[in-house]
Amino acid sequence: MKALVLGGGSLKGSWQVGAIQAVLETGFKPEMVYGISAGALNATFIAHEAGKQYIESQSINWDTVNKKLIKFWLENINEPSDIGILKSKLTMGYETMLSRFDGLIDTTPLDSLMRKTIDMSVLRRSPIRLKVGAVNINTGKMHYADPLEQHYLDYLRASSSLPIIMPAIQIGGDHKKVFMDGGLREVVPLRKAVEDGADEIYAIATHPKHRQMDDFNYRGLFNLIERIKDITVNQFENSDIEWAENYNKSMFGVAGYNLTRKIKLTVIRPSESLQIDLTNFNKNDIKEMIKKGFEHAYTQLMG
Repeated sequence: MKALVLGGGSLKGSWQVGAIQAVLETGFKPEMVYGISAGALNATFIAHEAGKQYIESQSINWDTVNKKLIKFWLENINEPSDIGILKSKLTMGYETMLSRFDGLIDTTPLDSLMRKTIDMSVLRRSPIRLKVGAVNINTGKMHYADPLEQHYLDYLRASSSLPIIMPAIQIGGDHKKVFMDGGLREVVPLRKAVEDGADEIYAIATHPKHRQMDDFNYRGLFNLIERIKDITVNQFENSDIEWAENYNKSMFGVAGYNLTRKIKLTVIRPSESLQIDLTNFNKNDIKEMIKKGFEHAYTQLMG
């Protein structure tokens, strides 16, 4: 089984879109797609577009899937307000005092966009298997949701909900089922793909293996949160990829996995840190990220 595994990275998901273009153009046709955070959004769009084509013609044109994904980003993610709206200090103070803190940003715009874009009846009929990861912040456990689950779109929203910056997402009105960014546990969901039977995997991560840490204003709240997130995400991402790279090397198997089935793994990740600001970006920034992702991945794949 061929799997496309898409890691998290907030707006760095636009770089990932360019890398996806290179992967598809060089002939890889995924049967399974996995995603965390921004990767969950990209994975869902891919499976949905493939499903739409399959329902209409019983076939999938991956070049069209790729073009539609790029178009989606360029037409819909052009400025910070497309992702969410920063709450006023008064609102944040009020929510905090009443123990009702619900993130620094109201992400209704992004949620509304995905609900408008994704038709669940189409997604459930897609021939491309799909799973997105989110973490239950009550139990700390990872959950991979698939489109057959009733509240899939809520899990999708939770998967890309950055801690503190964005709200925790309650699933089905159950206060015990409150989920956030899957990157709290895994950033590149390679283990799940292997567990589900993938034997050929293209994984696209959005952080370099060795991240350069430039000086920054650590007294700026968003700057500090972003730096903490980048440090932890980078470490988790490295661990996820190292696990997969060592999978075939272990003589005795890895925690119950059957090594009679080896995997062919291709990992694409930037060679240097990607610079794009969640609170200050425009369409040209997104376009440049997509271009860089394509050029980097295409060079690697054709080299």
